[in-house]
Amino acid sequence: MSELRQPEAGLQAPVEMQLFGAAGEGAASPSSSSSSSYPVLFLEDAESLLQHALHQEVADLVAFLLLKYRTKETTTKAEMLTILNDYQDHFPVVFRRASERTQLILGLDVKEVDPSNHSYVLVPALGLTYDGMLSDGPSMPKPSLLVLLLGLILLEDDFIAPEEEVWGALSKVGVCAGREHYIYGEPRELLTKVWVQEGYVEYRQVPHSDPTLYEFLWGPRAHAEASKWQVLEYLLRATGWDPRSFPSLCAEAVSDEEEGA
Repeated sequence: MSELRQPEAGLQAPVEMQLFGAAGEGAASPSSSSSSSYPVLFLEDAESLLQHALHQEVADLVAFLLLKYRTKETTTKAEMLTILNDYQDHFPVVFRRASERTQLILGLDVKEVDPSNHSYVLVPALGLTYDGMLSDGPSMPKPSLLVLLLGLILLEDDFIAPEEEVWGALSKVGVCAGREHYIYGEPRELLTKVWVQEGYVEYRQVPHSDPTLYEFLWGPRAHAEASKWQVLEYLLRATGWDPRSFPSLCAEAVSDEEEGA
C-alpha cells in the first residue's frame, strides 16, 4: 500500500490513561524528601487501583451491552448503573469508554433512543445494515472488520486493493486467512464469499495475472450505506494513524461528504 503508514498497534480497545506521569517524576526527584514523597506515592497507588477497577467495570459493561444486542433489547442508564456496583459515580467515564470499545472492537454504535428515560440501543456502526450475527447460534458482531476492510481499500490507488496486501495488513491485527478468529470465524470465507454475496465488496481476478491474483473493491451496498469520510474516520480512530499522512484522501473524503449532504 503506497500511501499506508503501518500502525504501531492493531485494532484494539482505546488506550487507557497513563497512571504515572508528572507526579511520579516529582517523587523521584533528588530534591524531594522521603517524607514528602509519601502522599504522592499514596495518591499514585489510589489512582492506579481506581483505574484498574474502572477498567474491569468497562469490560463488564461491554459484555452487558453485547448481551442486550444479541437479545435485541434496549437498555437504560438506570439498568447500566446496576452493573457498576460501587463505581456509579464514575458512570460517565465508564459509559464513554465502553461505547468506544463496542464501536472499535465490535463495530457497534451505542445510540440513545429516548432521552426522557435515557434508553439506548446498539446498532451497526456507520449506518451499516449488516452485523454478521447468526440466527441459529451464538456469534459475535462483525461490522468492525468490514469497516476495516473498506478502509484498507480506500488507502489504495483507484480504491482497488490487491488481495495479498489486504491479508498483509489484516495479519497485523491477528486476522489471517485460513486461521479461525475468535470474533470473525474463518476470515477468508467472510471476505471472499459472505461479504461478496452481501454486496459489500467485490472480489475479482486481476486481468491477465499469471499466476492468478485477486483484488478487492467496494461493492454497491458499501457505496449505498457508507461514506468514504465515515470509513476513513473510523479507520484512523481504530489504528491511531495520523490523518496528515493521507492529505489527498482526507480531502477527497470530505468533498464526497459535502456533496452527499
